[in-house]
Amino acid sequence: MRELAPGWTWSRVGDLFDMQLGKMLSKEASAGLEQRQYLTNKNVQWNRIDFEALNYMSFSSAEREKFRLGQGDLLVTEGGEVGRTAIWQGERDECYFQKSLHRLRSRGQIDPRYMLHYMNYAARWQMFTDSVGQTSIAHLPQDKFAEHLVVHPADLAEQRRIVEVIENFSALERGVEASIAKLQSVRQGALLDSMSRIQPEWAPVRDLGEVRMGKQLSPASRMGAGQWPYLRVANVYEGRIDYSDVNAMAFSAAERDTYGLMSGDILLNEGQENLMMVGRSALYDGAPGEFGFQNTLIRFRPGPAVVPEFAQAVFVWWRMNAVFAGIAEKTSISHLGGSRFGALLFPLIPVAAQRRIVESLDAVEDQRLTEVAELSKLRRLKQGFMDDLLSGRVVVSAVAV
Repeated sequence: MRELAPGWTWSRVGDLFDMQLGKMLSKEASAGLEQRQYLTNKNVQWNRIDFEALNYMSFSSAEREKFRLGQGDLLVTEGGEVGRTAIWQGERDECYFQKSLHRLRSRGQIDPRYMLHYMNYAARWQMFTDSVGQTSIAHLPQDKFAEHLVVHPADLAEQRRIVEVIENFSALERGVEASIAKLQSVRQGALLDSMSRIQPEWAPVRDLGEVRMGKQLSPASRMGAGQWPYLRVANVYEGRIDYSDVNAMAFSAAERDTYGLMSGDILLNEGQENLMMVGRSALYDGAPGEFGFQNTLIRFRPGPAVVPEFAQAVFVWWRMNAVFAGIAEKTSISHLGGSRFGALLFPLIPVAAQRRIVESLDAVEDQRLTEVAELSKLRRLKQGFMDDLLSGRVVVSAVAV
């Protein structure tokens, strides 16, 4: 155990908090009397509670006393992404919690907000790895969690000063996030305005370029020779492609010619659980022939009458206005379908007019990307300060935000 700065100490979670796992769900509890709302693992996100879909089960009078949430209680996920933490701020007059959550109620030696930020720090540095039981789902048992050592200032006032510095960074983050959201709204408004003003000719998408579904993944292609990286739904977001998690499968030489991507290609999500995300699209900006694509994506390769950036703007407009949702085949996963997409009527205007619309949208997008880069820089800075402050390597008096 490393030497700590003066005024800092190690404490067991079980000594700092009264710990309680929530009530186990059962058929009897689901059907019984005295039904009450309760939180589960999925409701507890980092530093926030999602009240979108609360469930009900029966709690007796004694159970209501035992499992009722109080102001300042910390809720920590026991399974899945273990250690994810939020504070109960009394958002409901009455609410309870299920066994998939730990409740930590401070005994007065530690500020709950300090512990909230500490949990984020500890999870990022995988400090719970030795405590986690691993079956098909990771679990953080209460007895092992209770033994986890938390490093903290003994003085509550010092803890609160650290919290204040971290939350000042969080306020700056929220400001930049609001600016990004505003610019996104401005861009969407400009796009909608542009689309409402044009008087196009109409032509099927398939007549203005090549529409192609990607290669189907199979056991043979997973293991075969000629492995080649390919893009899939998880890589394609609206307006950008994430190359950080790319899989590979076997492609023959002919298949590389067929499924190889080129600059100007547009990739669209063919299937999504969320109907309104069907058709989410991005321009491919990698090197020619560097990647193939899977049949969870549709590729549109524009012909000479269509500016790729304009086509992608049209596809964004279609997604926002539920055009894709309207033609999707709806099962447990909604599917756009290459033939249905190809039959959509595209608003064709002169190339020069397409370029003018793209330029107006790009001006707003450049501002948004500048803010996104600033947010990324701010988050890295915040994480660095959190690591230093929550480990005691830097005293809070040395930090100014």
